[in-house]
Amino acid sequence: MTENRLYDMPMFPKDETANFHEGDILLFNTCADNCFPSKYVGRYHIHILCYSGKAQFTMSERNFLIKENDFVPWTIDSEITDVLYSPDFNADFLLVSHNFLIENNPQTAWATKGYIYIKSNPVFSLEQTDLKLLQADFSRFREQLCGNTHIFRREILGRQMQIFLFDLWNIYANEINRQEQLSNISANLFSCFLDLVRQRVTENREVGFYANLLCVTPKYLSEVVRKGSGKSVSYWINGYAMQEIVTMLKNSDITLSEISDRMNFYSQSHFSRFVKKMLGVSPSEYRSELDKKRNKI
Repeated sequence: MTENRLYDMPMFPKDETANFHEGDILLFNTCADNCFPSKYVGRYHIHILCYSGKAQFTMSERNFLIKENDFVPWTIDSEITDVLYSPDFNADFLLVSHNFLIENNPQTAWATKGYIYIKSNPVFSLEQTDLKLLQADFSRFREQLCGNTHIFRREILGRQMQIFLFDLWNIYANEINRQEQLSNISANLFSCFLDLVRQRVTENREVGFYANLLCVTPKYLSEVVRKGSGKSVSYWINGYAMQEIVTMLKNSDITLSEISDRMNFYSQSHFSRFVKKMLGVSPSEYRSELDKKRNKI
């Protein structure tokens, strides 16, 4: 696991300084506790609730952006690398040991559905009602973790874990069911669309281009993609484009002008605006921060 930060952050405290912990469960806030979830990758299942700022990470060679009101689960077996945080990144993150999660799994079928879903969709944008629901769950964890007099404290935490999982699966349910309801024809079209985007996103980022290759109208393609993933066609095209761009930005031998040309942007200013919209920083700022980190190693 590797980590970088957009700006210098305070030193990470040792586990025993945590405000809220119960061996198998820990709850931190990035600002209040001066610590960050990437330090626990591979040791706990991590559940991140972002309130402000941005962060980004790579998982299974795909790049993801975390922003305000996003919920991000990192399973203990996830390969999380290249983590970057903005200086105003503010998030609660709940850490749960693998054994405790297994012990308090309330429903195997939904646990499997949820696991499969988050492996492909590790960043989930929350509606306000869902955000408040997870905030309430975190608050209940915090309430139990900050006290130590209840003789059934661990049991209560286990029940709260089950409630949290039920709430989480309920939030994911619409997206999971949408995928399951896809017909074979639609599923194949969606799969072919993603394959084409992966192969040709450096060539073209227009919806019509991919619809033409698939012999369907842009409207029909948009409907199938929206039904199958809950996201727009542009979401997937731009997401894959950013993966290509970030990979090239990490290679200092490739100039920004060359990246712009390889990705077929109209101009370098158009390229810069696109990257800033997606990452929150310009290409030169992103590369500059990466260079600072390399020089410190």
